[in-house]
Amino acid sequence: MSNGAIQELPLVTEPRARRMLGAEVWILLGLSLGKSGLYALVNIIAMLTDTTPLGQHTTALNTSQSARPYLDLTYQIMSIGFALMPVALALYLLSQSGKNALHRIGFDGSRPLRDFGWGMALAAAIGIPGLAFYAIGRAAGITISVQAAALDSYWWTVPILILAALKNGILEEVIAVGYLHDRLTRLGWGTWTIIAASSILRGSYHLYQGIGPFFGNVVMGVVFAWFYQSKRGKRRVMPLVIAHTVIDIVAFVGYSLLPASWLAALGVS
Repeated sequence: MSNGAIQELPLVTEPRARRMLGAEVWILLGLSLGKSGLYALVNIIAMLTDTTPLGQHTTALNTSQSARPYLDLTYQIMSIGFALMPVALALYLLSQSGKNALHRIGFDGSRPLRDFGWGMALAAAIGIPGLAFYAIGRAAGITISVQAAALDSYWWTVPILILAALKNGILEEVIAVGYLHDRLTRLGWGTWTIIAASSILRGSYHLYQGIGPFFGNVVMGVVFAWFYQSKRGKRRVMPLVIAHTVIDIVAFVGYSLLPASWLAALGVS
């Protein structure tokens, strides 16, 4: 890529190569977000067929894994590290063409100010309506109660929550947007078909939070996937990673620090 121009991705036309590329996509998704989507689908079916109303169910994120503080910290670090292995695999696969995978999807530091500016703008555009959408979903009984941070209070709690937010941003945006756009484009999928696939995938692995978050994340997926391939996004995934990380930091750290009365007033407890 030179002078900021977006190069067209070459189509894969040879039948065997297309089958191999399609299998690659399914395998990678099966190891990462696709697996999470299937588990979330089963979870929402289980909740909808339960006698307890959907809105009365609860789920917790970022939970403690041991009563021993430093063992818990070890588990947290390991969990974050291994969760990023599919990202390493995706970048490895993207590099097989001989091009730098980080540059290929814009997951680099070549445009820090521009990426940060767009990232913060996207975070505000998605995060603020997202909180309102969650509150409306809770009132309508289609969103379950989500505890965004259920870690015990230690000196490392906030840093781990920040790392967890960064992990989510990298994992979801690199795979659901950058990698998927590259592979599906090479298979000949159209722009809006790719956007639909990416956004539905994003919604699917949030189904465990209820029907409301599914649609909310589909909307987020449409915005992010459209921005990525637009003239403003320039096929750079970094602004999306920044936006996603900021949204999750506000949710995770805010939940752990705000008083229970404030969380109740915001409809997030």
